[in-house]
Amino acid sequence: MNKEILISATDLKKYFPVHKFMSGKQYVKAVDGVSLEINKGETFGLVGESGCGKSTLERTLIRMYDITDGKVTYKGKDITNEKAKNLQWMKDEVQIIFQDPYSALNPFWNVREIINEPLKKAGMEEKEAEERIEYLLNKVGMSKAQRIGIARALSVNPEFIVCDEPIAALDVSIQAQVVNMLEDLQNEFGLTYLFAAHDLSMVRYISTRIGVMYLGTLVEVAESNELYTNPMHPYTKALLSAIPIVDPLKAREHKRIQLKGELPSPMNIPEGCRFVTRCPYATEACKNGVPKLQEISKGHSVACHRAKEIL
Repeated sequence: MNKEILISATDLKKYFPVHKFMSGKQYVKAVDGVSLEINKGETFGLVGESGCGKSTLERTLIRMYDITDGKVTYKGKDITNEKAKNLQWMKDEVQIIFQDPYSALNPFWNVREIINEPLKKAGMEEKEAEERIEYLLNKVGMSKAQRIGIARALSVNPEFIVCDEPIAALDVSIQAQVVNMLEDLQNEFGLTYLFAAHDLSMVRYISTRIGVMYLGTLVEVAESNELYTNPMHPYTKALLSAIPIVDPLKAREHKRIQLKGELPSPMNIPEGCRFVTRCPYATEACKNGVPKLQEISKGHSVACHRAKEIL
Protein backbone atom coordinates (compact mmCIF):
# COMPACT_ATOMS: atom_id res chain seq x y z
CA MET A 1 0.00 0.00 0.00
CA ASN A 2 1.35 3.43 -0.97
CA LYS A 3 1.80 5.86 1.88
CA GLU A 4 -0.02 9.17 1.65
CA ILE A 5 2.24 12.19 2.25
CA LEU A 6 0.46 14.71 4.48
CA ILE A 7 3.12 17.43 4.68
CA SER A 8 6.52 17.81 3.06
CA ALA A 9 9.44 20.23 2.85
CA THR A 10 11.99 20.61 0.07
CA ASP A 11 15.27 22.42 0.81
CA LEU A 12 13.47 24.45 3.49
CA LYS A 13 15.31 27.45 4.93
CA LYS A 14 14.52 29.93 7.68
CA TYR A 15 17.02 32.71 8.36
CA PHE A 16 16.64 35.42 10.99
CA PRO A 17 18.42 38.74 10.32
CA VAL A 18 20.70 40.08 13.04
CA HIS A 19 22.12 43.62 12.95
CA LYS A 20 25.64 43.79 14.32
CA PHE A 21 27.39 47.11 14.97
CA MET A 22 29.99 47.94 12.29
CA SER A 23 29.63 44.60 10.48
CA GLY A 24 26.16 45.15 9.00
CA LYS A 25 23.38 42.60 8.73
CA GLN A 26 24.11 38.93 9.41
CA TYR A 27 21.78 35.94 9.55
CA VAL A 28 21.03 33.17 12.02
CA LYS A 29 20.54 30.15 9.78
CA ALA A 30 18.14 28.33 12.10
CA VAL A 31 16.89 25.97 9.38
CA ASP A 32 19.18 25.57 6.41
CA GLY A 33 18.12 23.18 3.68
CA VAL A 34 15.82 20.61 5.28
CA SER A 35 13.91 18.14 3.11
CA LEU A 36 11.44 15.69 4.66
CA GLU A 37 8.11 13.98 4.17
CA ILE A 38 5.63 13.09 6.90
CA ASN A 39 3.10 10.41 6.03
CA LYS A 40 -0.51 10.51 7.10
CA GLY A 41 -1.09 8.63 10.37
CA GLU A 42 2.57 8.35 11.40
CA THR A 43 4.62 9.99 14.15
CA PHE A 44 7.77 11.61 12.85
CA GLY A 45 10.19 12.09 15.74
CA LEU A 46 12.68 14.95 15.73
CA VAL A 47 15.74 14.88 18.00
CA GLY A 48 18.85 17.01 18.52
CA GLU A 49 20.55 19.32 20.99
CA SER A 50 19.01 22.60 22.14
CA GLY A 51 19.64 25.23 19.50
CA CYS A 52 19.75 22.78 16.58
CA GLY A 53 16.62 24.30 15.00
CA LYS A 54 13.86 21.83 15.94
CA SER A 55 11.31 24.43 17.06
CA THR A 56 12.05 26.74 14.14
CA LEU A 57 11.63 23.86 11.70
CA GLU A 58 8.28 22.95 13.24
CA ARG A 59 6.96 26.51 13.10
CA THR A 60 8.24 27.15 9.58
CA LEU A 61 6.77 23.88 8.34
CA ILE A 62 3.26 24.87 9.48
CA ARG A 63 3.75 28.50 8.38
CA MET A 64 3.81 30.11 11.81
CA TYR A 65 7.01 31.65 10.40
CA ASP A 66 7.46 32.92 6.87
CA ILE A 67 9.77 30.84 4.70
CA THR A 68 13.13 32.24 3.64
CA ASP A 69 13.58 29.72 0.82
CA GLY A 70 12.48 26.26 -0.22
CA LYS A 71 9.04 24.71 -0.54
CA VAL A 72 6.35 23.32 1.77
CA THR A 73 3.30 21.36 0.64
CA TYR A 74 0.35 20.26 2.74
CA LYS A 75 -1.99 17.63 1.27
CA GLY A 76 -0.30 18.23 -2.07
CA LYS A 77 -1.03 21.98 -1.99
CA ASP A 78 1.93 24.36 -2.21
CA ILE A 79 1.63 26.68 0.82
CA THR A 80 5.11 28.20 0.57
CA ASN A 81 4.11 31.72 -0.41
CA GLU A 82 0.52 31.78 0.78
CA LYS A 83 -0.37 34.79 2.92
CA ALA A 84 -1.67 34.17 6.44
CA LYS A 85 -5.21 35.27 5.50
CA ASN A 86 -5.28 32.57 2.82
CA LEU A 87 -4.22 29.86 5.25
CA GLN A 88 -7.19 30.11 7.63
CA TRP A 89 -8.41 26.75 6.35
CA MET A 90 -5.29 25.13 7.82
CA LYS A 91 -5.98 26.33 11.36
CA ASP A 92 -8.62 23.64 11.90
CA GLU A 93 -6.39 20.92 10.47
CA VAL A 94 -3.02 21.83 12.00
CA GLN A 95 -2.44 22.44 15.71
CA ILE A 96 0.57 22.72 18.03
CA ILE A 97 1.19 21.54 21.61
CA PHE A 98 3.79 23.81 23.16
CA GLN A 99 6.68 22.85 25.41
CA ASP A 100 5.63 25.23 28.18
CA PRO A 101 1.84 25.01 28.61
CA TYR A 102 1.80 27.79 31.20
CA SER A 103 3.20 30.39 28.78
CA ALA A 104 0.94 29.13 25.98
CA LEU A 105 -2.31 29.40 27.99
CA ASN A 106 -4.12 32.61 28.91
CA PRO A 107 -3.85 32.92 32.75
CA PHE A 108 -7.02 35.04 32.90
CA TRP A 109 -9.22 32.36 31.36
CA ASN A 110 -10.58 29.23 32.92
CA VAL A 111 -10.02 25.82 31.34
CA ARG A 112 -13.28 25.77 29.42
CA GLU A 113 -12.64 29.22 27.94
CA ILE A 114 -9.17 28.13 26.80
CA ILE A 115 -10.45 25.05 25.01
CA ASN A 116 -13.50 26.89 23.66
CA GLU A 117 -11.47 29.64 21.93
CA PRO A 118 -10.61 27.67 18.76
CA LEU A 119 -14.15 26.24 18.69
CA LYS A 120 -15.62 29.75 18.62
CA LYS A 121 -13.26 30.75 15.81
CA ALA A 122 -14.35 27.64 13.91
CA GLY A 123 -17.99 28.76 14.25
CA MET A 124 -19.17 25.83 16.38
CA GLU A 125 -22.52 26.34 18.07
CA GLU A 126 -22.53 26.78 21.84
CA LYS A 127 -24.27 23.51 22.72
CA GLU A 128 -22.05 21.44 20.42
CA ALA A 129 -18.96 23.21 21.77
CA GLU A 130 -19.94 22.46 25.35
CA GLU A 131 -20.37 18.77 24.54
CA ARG A 132 -17.01 18.75 22.76
CA ILE A 133 -15.24 20.41 25.71
CA GLU A 134 -16.78 17.96 28.17
CA TYR A 135 -15.71 15.00 26.04
CA LEU A 136 -12.13 16.25 25.66
CA LEU A 137 -11.69 17.04 29.34
CA ASN A 138 -12.81 13.53 30.23
CA LYS A 139 -10.57 12.12 27.53
CA VAL A 140 -7.28 13.77 28.50
CA GLY A 141 -7.83 14.34 32.23
CA MET A 142 -7.36 17.51 34.25
CA SER A 143 -4.33 16.90 36.48
CA LYS A 144 -1.73 18.84 34.48
CA ALA A 145 -1.63 22.04 32.44
CA GLN A 146 -0.09 20.06 29.59
CA ARG A 147 -3.27 18.00 29.33
CA ILE A 148 -5.25 21.23 28.90
CA GLY A 149 -2.95 22.24 26.07
CA ILE A 150 -3.50 18.86 24.44
CA ALA A 151 -7.27 19.12 24.80
CA ARG A 152 -7.19 22.60 23.25
CA ALA A 153 -5.16 21.31 20.28
CA LEU A 154 -7.69 18.49 19.77
CA SER A 155 -10.76 20.69 20.03
CA VAL A 156 -11.14 21.46 16.31
CA ASN A 157 -10.54 17.87 15.12
CA PRO A 158 -7.10 18.48 13.54
CA GLU A 159 -5.31 16.04 11.26
CA PHE A 160 -1.74 17.14 12.02
CA ILE A 161 -0.36 18.06 15.45
CA VAL A 162 3.09 19.46 16.13
CA CYS A 163 4.26 18.33 19.58
CA ASP A 164 7.00 20.80 20.52
CA GLU A 165 8.82 18.94 23.32
CA PRO A 166 5.53 18.39 25.20
CA ILE A 167 7.15 16.19 27.87
CA ALA A 168 10.31 18.23 28.52
CA ALA A 169 9.08 19.84 31.76
CA LEU A 170 7.43 16.70 33.18
CA ASP A 171 8.81 14.03 35.50
CA VAL A 172 9.40 10.55 34.07
CA SER A 173 6.17 8.96 35.30
CA ILE A 174 4.04 11.76 33.87
CA GLN A 175 6.01 11.66 30.61
CA ALA A 176 4.98 8.06 30.08
CA GLN A 177 1.33 8.89 30.81
CA VAL A 178 1.32 11.75 28.29
CA VAL A 179 3.02 9.68 25.58
CA ASN A 180 0.58 6.79 26.11
CA MET A 181 -2.31 9.25 25.94
CA LEU A 182 -0.98 10.74 22.69
CA GLU A 183 -0.78 7.25 21.19
CA ASP A 184 -4.34 6.46 22.25
CA LEU A 185 -5.58 9.74 20.76
CA GLN A 186 -3.70 9.04 17.53
CA ASN A 187 -5.35 5.65 17.20
CA GLU A 188 -8.79 7.03 17.96
CA PHE A 189 -8.70 10.16 15.79
CA GLY A 190 -6.24 9.10 13.05
CA LEU A 191 -3.80 11.86 13.93
CA THR A 192 -0.40 12.57 12.42
CA TYR A 193 2.32 13.89 14.74
CA LEU A 194 5.60 15.72 14.43
CA PHE A 195 7.10 14.97 17.85
CA ALA A 196 10.23 16.80 19.02
CA ALA A 197 11.97 15.87 22.26
CA HIS A 198 15.29 15.59 24.07
CA ASP A 199 14.48 12.22 25.64
CA LEU A 200 15.63 9.80 22.94
CA SER A 201 14.23 6.73 24.69
CA MET A 202 10.75 8.28 24.73
CA VAL A 203 11.05 9.37 21.10
CA ARG A 204 11.86 5.78 20.12
CA TYR A 205 8.76 4.56 21.92
CA ILE A 206 6.30 6.87 20.19
CA SER A 207 7.85 7.45 16.74
CA THR A 208 7.35 5.64 13.44
CA ARG A 209 10.38 7.35 11.91
CA ILE A 210 12.99 9.67 13.40
CA GLY A 211 14.99 12.57 12.01
CA VAL A 212 18.21 13.65 13.73
CA MET A 213 18.84 17.39 13.46
CA TYR A 214 22.16 19.19 13.80
CA LEU A 215 22.82 22.88 13.26
CA GLY A 216 19.77 23.52 11.09
CA THR A 217 19.90 20.38 8.94
CA LEU A 218 18.84 16.74 9.07
CA VAL A 219 21.86 14.44 9.32
CA GLU A 220 20.01 11.12 9.54
CA VAL A 221 16.49 9.79 8.96
CA ALA A 222 15.33 6.21 9.51
CA GLU A 223 12.58 4.08 10.96
CA SER A 224 12.65 4.17 14.74
CA ASN A 225 14.04 0.70 15.48
CA GLU A 226 16.49 0.91 12.58
CA LEU A 227 17.93 4.19 13.85
CA TYR A 228 18.45 2.86 17.36
CA THR A 229 19.93 -0.47 16.35
CA ASN A 230 21.96 0.73 13.37
CA PRO A 231 22.89 4.42 13.71
CA MET A 232 25.17 5.61 10.91
CA HIS A 233 25.98 9.26 11.58
CA PRO A 234 28.65 9.96 14.25
CA TYR A 235 26.36 12.55 15.84
CA THR A 236 23.49 10.05 16.10
CA LYS A 237 25.88 7.51 17.66
CA ALA A 238 26.92 10.09 20.27
CA LEU A 239 23.30 11.00 21.11
CA LEU A 240 22.31 7.36 21.54
CA SER A 241 25.37 6.61 23.69
CA ALA A 242 24.17 9.25 26.16
CA ILE A 243 20.88 7.45 26.92
CA PRO A 244 21.02 6.29 30.57
CA ILE A 245 21.12 2.51 31.12
CA VAL A 246 19.15 1.19 34.08
CA ASP A 247 21.09 -2.06 34.55
CA PRO A 248 24.20 -1.11 36.61
CA LEU A 249 26.30 -3.96 35.15
CA LYS A 250 25.52 -2.99 31.57
CA ALA A 251 25.97 0.67 32.43
CA ARG A 252 29.51 -0.07 33.68
CA GLU A 253 30.43 -1.72 30.39
CA HIS A 254 28.75 0.94 28.26
CA LYS A 255 31.04 3.45 26.60
CA ARG A 256 29.64 6.92 26.17
CA ILE A 257 30.88 8.91 23.18
CA GLN A 258 32.09 12.28 24.41
CA LEU A 259 31.75 15.05 21.85
CA LYS A 260 34.51 17.62 22.01
CA GLY A 261 33.80 21.31 21.61
CA GLU A 262 30.59 23.31 21.66
CA LEU A 263 27.78 23.44 19.14
CA PRO A 264 28.88 26.08 16.57
CA SER A 265 26.80 29.22 16.17
CA PRO A 266 24.17 29.16 13.41
CA MET A 267 25.63 32.57 12.46
CA ASN A 268 29.03 31.00 11.83
CA ILE A 269 28.47 27.55 10.33
CA PRO A 270 31.63 25.52 9.57
CA GLU A 271 32.51 24.93 5.94
CA GLY A 272 32.06 21.44 4.58
CA CYS A 273 30.28 19.07 6.97
CA ARG A 274 28.61 20.99 9.81
CA PHE A 275 29.70 18.35 12.30
CA VAL A 276 33.36 18.54 11.27
CA THR A 277 34.51 20.54 14.32
CA ARG A 278 33.26 17.86 16.74
CA CYS A 279 33.53 14.64 14.73
CA PRO A 280 36.18 12.07 15.78
CA TYR A 281 36.21 10.64 12.23
CA ALA A 282 36.65 13.91 10.30
CA THR A 283 39.15 14.06 7.41
CA GLU A 284 40.20 16.82 5.02
CA ALA A 285 37.39 15.76 2.68
CA CYS A 286 34.89 16.51 5.45
CA LYS A 287 36.18 20.08 5.69
CA ASN A 288 35.73 20.76 2.00
CA GLY A 289 32.55 19.03 0.82
CA VAL A 290 29.03 19.36 2.21
CA PRO A 291 27.55 15.83 2.56
CA LYS A 292 24.05 15.37 1.17
CA LEU A 293 21.33 13.38 2.91
CA GLN A 294 21.37 10.17 0.86
CA GLU A 295 19.62 6.82 1.23
CA ILE A 296 22.18 4.20 2.32
CA SER A 297 19.67 1.38 2.76
CA LYS A 298 15.91 1.18 2.28
CA GLY A 299 14.32 3.97 4.31
CA HIS A 300 17.60 4.92 5.99
CA SER A 301 19.27 8.16 4.89
CA VAL A 302 22.41 9.81 6.27
CA ALA A 303 24.47 12.92 5.50
CA CYS A 304 28.04 11.75 6.11
CA HIS A 305 31.04 11.29 3.80
CA ARG A 306 32.29 8.32 5.85
CA ALA A 307 29.03 6.66 6.93
CA LYS A 308 29.80 3.31 5.29
CA GLU A 309 33.37 3.26 6.67
CA ILE A 310 32.51 3.83 10.33
CA LEU A 311 29.58 1.46 10.76
